[in-house]
Amino acid sequence: MGETVEKRYRVEGMDCASCAAKIDTAVRRMPGVEDVSVSVTSGTMTVRHDGSGDLAAIEKKVTGLGYAVSQLAGRQPAAPHATEDTHTCCSHDDHEHDHHGHSHQHEHDHGDHDHGSHAHHDHDDAKADALEGLHGHDHAPMTGPWWQSRKGRLTILSGAALVIAYAVAHLLPAIAPYAFIAAMLMGLIPIARRAVMAALSGTPFSIEMLMTIAAVGAVIINASEEAATVVFLFLVGELLEGVAAGKARQSIQSLTTLVPKNALLEENGKTREVLAETLAVGATILVRPGDRISADGTILSGESAIDEAPVTGESTPVRKGEGDTVFAGTVNGDAALRVKVTAAAADNTIARVVRLVEEAQESKAPTERFIDRFSRYYTPAVVVVAALVAVLPPLVAQGAWDEWIYKGLAILLIGCPCALVISTPAAIAASLSSGARRGLLLKGGAVLEMLGKVTAVALDKTGTLTEGKPKVTDVITFGSSETDVLTYAAALETGSSHPLALAILARATEDGINIPAASDARALGGRGVTASVEGASVFLGSPTAAGERIPLSEDQTARISALNDDGKTVSVLIIGDTLAGAIAMRDEPRDDAKAGLKALTDNGVRIVMLTGDNSRTARAIGEKLGIEVRAELMPEDKQRIVGELQRSGLTVAKVGDGINDAPALAAADVGIAMGGGTDVALETADAAILHGRVSDVAAMIALSKRTMRNIAQNITIALGLKAVFLVTTIVGITGLWPAILADTGATVLVTINALRLLRPAS
Repeated sequence: MGETVEKRYRVEGMDCASCAAKIDTAVRRMPGVEDVSVSVTSGTMTVRHDGSGDLAAIEKKVTGLGYAVSQLAGRQPAAPHATEDTHTCCSHDDHEHDHHGHSHQHEHDHGDHDHGSHAHHDHDDAKADALEGLHGHDHAPMTGPWWQSRKGRLTILSGAALVIAYAVAHLLPAIAPYAFIAAMLMGLIPIARRAVMAALSGTPFSIEMLMTIAAVGAVIINASEEAATVVFLFLVGELLEGVAAGKARQSIQSLTTLVPKNALLEENGKTREVLAETLAVGATILVRPGDRISADGTILSGESAIDEAPVTGESTPVRKGEGDTVFAGTVNGDAALRVKVTAAAADNTIARVVRLVEEAQESKAPTERFIDRFSRYYTPAVVVVAALVAVLPPLVAQGAWDEWIYKGLAILLIGCPCALVISTPAAIAASLSSGARRGLLLKGGAVLEMLGKVTAVALDKTGTLTEGKPKVTDVITFGSSETDVLTYAAALETGSSHPLALAILARATEDGINIPAASDARALGGRGVTASVEGASVFLGSPTAAGERIPLSEDQTARISALNDDGKTVSVLIIGDTLAGAIAMRDEPRDDAKAGLKALTDNGVRIVMLTGDNSRTARAIGEKLGIEVRAELMPEDKQRIVGELQRSGLTVAKVGDGINDAPALAAADVGIAMGGGTDVALETADAAILHGRVSDVAAMIALSKRTMRNIAQNITIALGLKAVFLVTTIVGITGLWPAILADTGATVLVTINALRLLRPAS
């Protein structure tokens, strides 16, 4: 037996719960197949097999059921351990750095990831058409106008036949039954063909089979008019399901259209237009004002306001300059930029987001798995109940056979579980897509469901609650002006990549200071830097090192100590033999941190900061944000504290940078990575906040709660309509065509209700 391998397929025309059920059951019975995961919402199928199976036979089996199938880019051998139960039975289917921090640039080899999964393989159209003709394929992809799809054409044809039958019945009443039978067969033959194929593949209780039995039974009891009407309404319902399912898929796939097709490649001092998908990592591109950026990259030169709303949901343009990261699909504002490409087209942020969401849609939530298990017994039970309703009253109470068979057939249609089993995955798919468009990435329904139960959030400090890079907060003057202090300090730090140096240079640039050249620059390990600037000997370093050169007065020492007590790092400047001043820097809280934390506490969520930084700095940030602080922690300490919170009865979300907090992220009920689209941030934890806003933690929890309310509404709609029509059918108020509305109508209502999640919360 070979090693376990995963293959992923795009399945076109999979629009409802019964579709996933038929495909899952049929493929699971194939030789060599170990597991199958079918996602109606993303239109994909993932097959785990031991290498001994015939992949061509698997594709043929799916095609035989009436669906177009194409293999997506290949995957590496799957891990040997068991994956999450994704059986789709009937699914619609810090250690913190100090202020001298480290660079947050991470490179990750994607060689072992399937980043080409969005480049769908071309179909052989002629072969596909031939197969459709053989198998009655009316599940053509809903990519164009609905009336151009095979489903649309079949529905129109069936409707026209029904209208003609009514006209014939009016003009020639004697042949009315035959006219309605002909109209019924127009739509029923493709349905019956699919029912037979599904039964042969292991799904005897498909909606197509129930529909076929009901229609044929109606003809037998001389209700051919209703039989034809029911078939037409069934086709209308399927068509509406297809339109709704297509809308849900397009909501996330539309992100891929944000990336421009062309790019201006810069080579040897000249630019030329090339296809964006051909850009190689390391290439340099020119992005003009107003253009969409064609690749993920780092700005080499230029400064501009970048509109990141398409990727992160951030409504306000972000000012970015040399060294900053930009995303494909975002819009350059007011100045030309030269950008070094850091990711190939198949691996840019948007492509990875789309892939992540599609995979997440295949991961079932606990509620969804429960409903799947329930539906395995529900549908056969409905068939038994329908049979008993049809035969018991005539046998036991001398009821009329025609009347009770009619009621039994109606119950068959009422009992179809499509609306029930799609109630959860439709809501979760819409929610995952909605979150992704706002920069909230969740890896599956289980994560989405768990977020709504979170009662405590543990957050890192550096890079999570704070920006992750220090800023100049105070410029202190002792013997020189503020401008002179910044001028000479910036001259010493020019060319340095140290975080404190970058903070000083950024402040000097912000203040419009002309920085003079420095000569004879020397770094004094761990103490500071010295150089000659405009003929004067200048030193910038720690207060201790400065005190060794020139004694500090009590007042000066007190001012520096006060800044240190506020969690700030202080560098002292000496020009010649004069104590010129000092510069205080601190990694400041994110602009939205306080509001984001308040949103959590307002919802009764306990919040705590877990940081490896020193207590003094952590307390200063904690007091500013009004948050409980646990400082000077090693990674194992953070994991231990998460465990303590859980043992106290809290459901804990851990928010970190997704890099050096792995133990705590793994221990938490939900691990949330905070990062700007890096590979680690996207792939380490259960969820990721693409834009890095603290307020997005509360937004994730709110999205979860909104989704669970939507699921409850969907289940109520699905079961409520069935209960109402069940009672009205038994007492004789409603018949076959209202019964089909109880099924397809409920399915459409549930899907439309789920699609409300695509809209931003009010």
